[in-house]
Amino acid sequence: MIAFGPVPSRRLGASLGVNPMPRKVCTYSCVYCQVGRTLRLRVRRLAFRDPDQVVEAVSAKVVAARGAAEAIDYITIVPDGEPTLDLNLGGIIRGLGSLGFPIAVITNGSLLTLRDVRTAVAAADWVSLKVDAADEATWRRINRPHGRLRLANIQQGMREFAVGFGGRLTTETMLVAGVNDGEAALRATAAFVAELSPGTAYLAVPMRPPAEAWVRWPSQAALARACVVFRGEHRRVECLGREESDGFALTGDVGADLLAIAAVHPLCERTARRMIQRRGADWSVVVGLLARGELLEVLYRGERYFRRAFPAPAGPAGG
Repeated sequence: MIAFGPVPSRRLGASLGVNPMPRKVCTYSCVYCQVGRTLRLRVRRLAFRDPDQVVEAVSAKVVAARGAAEAIDYITIVPDGEPTLDLNLGGIIRGLGSLGFPIAVITNGSLLTLRDVRTAVAAADWVSLKVDAADEATWRRINRPHGRLRLANIQQGMREFAVGFGGRLTTETMLVAGVNDGEAALRATAAFVAELSPGTAYLAVPMRPPAEAWVRWPSQAALARACVVFRGEHRRVECLGREESDGFALTGDVGADLLAIAAVHPLCERTARRMIQRRGADWSVVVGLLARGELLEVLYRGERYFRRAFPAPAGPAGG
């Protein structure tokens, strides 16, 4: 399913998600990724879907959301991989803009080294750039990038994008205990983020099950230190240290909607049960998805989460 939600976003309000790409294709394989390890690590861009097909699917979801009296604040391009790998991204953004909602793009920024990528992303109204580290060794440890990528080049691409972008720019830094939450790493990251002059610099922690079981939240002392360091560089810093509200919406087929949301946004059992109850459906929908291997059950921090199952792709993983 190309469109899902609306789902509650801690940054964007009620966000109608758009996932126009194949499963888990990315330039990174971040250790904390909430949808699991990257299946295809690549840097070569491809055309995945026709923009008209994407706009048609999202338009139908907008109609369904309105019919269910669900609000939409943003249409957000937030695939389970890296959206700038899509050669059609610019056309998709422009097409979605015709639906009358502001368009957001959440990207790791790794391909902003390319002029055509910067042009495509600049068509959005709101953009989030991932900045987890500012030194090569830490970046490679936490983001596990494709071998052809170099951090210095990515940083320059982000600088060039930030200078030319006329919309609202934000950054997000995911903090992982023992990896990028030390004072030296924080100061380097905050200093680089300051070069981009984002409207808001967000700090996040792994709220949902990470790709690697060893990933841990920073201590309270480390989180406090991160806030102090970032606030020394930025006018506005926010910590995304809590779950979103309970406003997840099922506006179509219950099973298909659950799979579409869980592909990008793993659902804790409490949230999933409330969603299904509000729709007047039965928990047997989830039982069936688990039995067919379409959903995976993951225990994290004492809670059950449901994540979309992604079968390993055939063929080479690089590109």
